[in-house]
Amino acid sequence: MHASSVAFLALVASANAHTIFQKLWVNGVDQGYLKGIRHPTYDGPITDVTSNDVICNGGPNPLATPYPTDIINIPAGATVGTEWHHTLQPNGYDSSDAADPIDPSHKGPIMIYLAKVDSALTTTVTGLKWFKIYEDGLHSDGTWAVDTLISNKGLVNFKIPSCLAPGNYLLRAELIALHAASSYPGAQLYMECAQINITGGGSASPSTVSFPGAYKGSDPGITINIYNPGMSLSISSSG
Repeated sequence: MHASSVAFLALVASANAHTIFQKLWVNGVDQGYLKGIRHPTYDGPITDVTSNDVICNGGPNPLATPYPTDIINIPAGATVGTEWHHTLQPNGYDSSDAADPIDPSHKGPIMIYLAKVDSALTTTVTGLKWFKIYEDGLHSDGTWAVDTLISNKGLVNFKIPSCLAPGNYLLRAELIALHAASSYPGAQLYMECAQINITGGGSASPSTVSFPGAYKGSDPGITINIYNPGMSLSISSSG
């Protein structure tokens, strides 16, 4: 099948194949459906990287209000998992849904960012300073982070750095689907923010980026033809 045909089929699939981060795991323990997570009422993407909606979602995907009042405690150094599903699914993985946790055509990277806040219950997310603690993109065998997500039935595991200062943070989990990213706006950004409190830890002060601002429409991780033979990917932003 030609690359152009693959791209066309991916565009068709994108009409209703989205995803939502809706559960957090800490050291293998399920923290509960939507607990501490600011979630949208619709599973669509953000495509404008200059919009404030790229911070914690919203806009075309209105966030459910009031925001949760839960703050999830996480020891520094813990293994944390973000669980994603096609739609809001309190019963978890749905084997009857071919697009759960996301349609297989939606190839792309997954990143996790943190922002230190005075209170994880803050309703203001503009102006926060974010740093990246995890990224997974294109693998040497040609598979993507999204393929691993699908294999793991929606779960992405990563470590909270043991050197981070204790206190409240917002955790921003992001998946960027690149199946339609050959022109801008085409990349589909899916993100939600969780309210966490890190205990223990150290005093590290990582370099930070801002949202919006971390990504530009011209970045090779935002505008790219992933069906181009020999393609390589640079994941946008530092952290």
